[in-house]
Parts: sequence; C-alpha cells; structure tokens
Amino acid sequence: MLKRLFARREPAPVAIREARTPPDSRIYAIGDIHGRLDLLQALRQHIQHDAASFHGARKVLIYLGDYVDRGQQNREVIDLLLQPLAGFEEIHLRGNHEQALLDFLDELSAGIAWMQFGGAMTLRSYGVAMPPGDVSGGRLAQAQAFLRRNLPPAHLAFLRGLSLSHVEGDYLFVHAGIRPGVPMAEQDPTDLIWIRDEFLASTVDHGKVVVHGHSISTEVEMRDNRIGIDTGAYFSGRLTCLVLEGAGRRLLQT
Repeated sequence: MLKRLFARREPAPVAIREARTPPDSRIYAIGDIHGRLDLLQALRQHIQHDAASFHGARKVLIYLGDYVDRGQQNREVIDLLLQPLAGFEEIHLRGNHEQALLDFLDELSAGIAWMQFGGAMTLRSYGVAMPPGDVSGGRLAQAQAFLRRNLPPAHLAFLRGLSLSHVEGDYLFVHAGIRPGVPMAEQDPTDLIWIRDEFLASTVDHGKVVVHGHSISTEVEMRDNRIGIDTGAYFSGRLTCLVLEGAGRRLLQT
C-alpha cells in the first residue's frame, strides 16, 4: 500500500500554450546529417531559396548535431559547416557522435564503443584505416594517433566549441532531449545528447517545446511538448529542416 502511495509518477499532461518564435525571426533547424554531404548541400540550397522571401530582421539556422559517423563524407560535412550561409545566424549543437569522437581523442578505451556505431566511417574520411571488427588495443592506439594528426585544427576547434542547447522564443533546441521534470539549469549534459525513452515517452509540459534529433522516425514527430526531426538521413536519403516563424511550423526536406 505504502509503495503504491509513494511511487514516483509522471505528472499528468499539461495543455501547452501556443509556441512562438521571437518577433521578426525565422528559424531553420536541421536534423542529424551523419556524413551525407550531398543531402546537406541540397538542403542548404532549399533553405537559401526559402529564406529569399523573408525580409525580417533575423534568419537563424540551427544544426542539431550528429554531423559525423555512418555516412561517407564526414570530413567534408564539417568543412561545409565551417562555411556559414550568408545572412544567417548559425548555431551548431553537439550530438552524441561528436562527443564520441572527442572522447576517443582523449581516452583510447572510448574507441571500442565508437567503432560499434559508425566511428570507423569518420576515421576513414580523415584518412585513417580501421579494419572492420578490429578493435584491438594496438590498432585503436594507432588510429587515435593518426586521427590526432589528421584532424585539422579548425575541425577540432569546431567540435570542442559545439553548444549543448539553444533557445529561441518558446522553443528549446537540443540534440537528444531533456530529463522530464528537471529544470534546464540542472540538466545533465549527458542527457542532452543521449537521452531517449524517458524523454520520448513523456507527455509533460517542459516549459518550452523541445526540438530534437537523435531518435530516428520515418516521419517528423510533432507532439505538444516536442518535435523530433531525425528522419534517418544516412540511410533514408531524407534530411529534414523544421521551419519556425511566429506560431507557424513547416518542413523542408531532401
């Protein structure tokens, strides 16, 4: 009886007021890219064309992370991200795959897990060969040394400088999500780039509508409290951009 009374329960769903962007602003948010340079190039062209009709004060382009791994052209994706679109404010968030790359640079053992979810493709794009399934200490140490040598300083600075979150009006942008019920100032950075089930299943009002990637869905997931825009670009060929202006929401996709 006491166990039932004091069991932790998620609060009941709360009606969320209409979310809006800051005045005179159009916000573009791009989901997980994963080395698909071709899709990123095409989507940026769509965004430029779409933005040509906007004459407000601010055009903001937010990338939600996971630029590397799994796809073929990881280095080239970062090269392109280092070339901002003219007339846009740009924000680049950190995904769990960028964190895995940074972890491997600092800690050899982190490479074992990284190789299991796409790290070998990123190594290859930087000219570092890693045979499939070979995560022996010697090969990992060699790959780590080569990556440290081959990673351009501008790329390393970009990766280390990625933000964990960004706010625009009534929207919060993160890579993976947030821990429900925890104030933003107290969120664990690991949750912001890794959380999945607890966040995806939550129906509570987070205070802002959370725009995120990380969890793949066939179609964009628009919920009262979150919008998920990872449409699996690296295998589906569909890279998604969410466009927010005032109370409006629409999509651009490859």
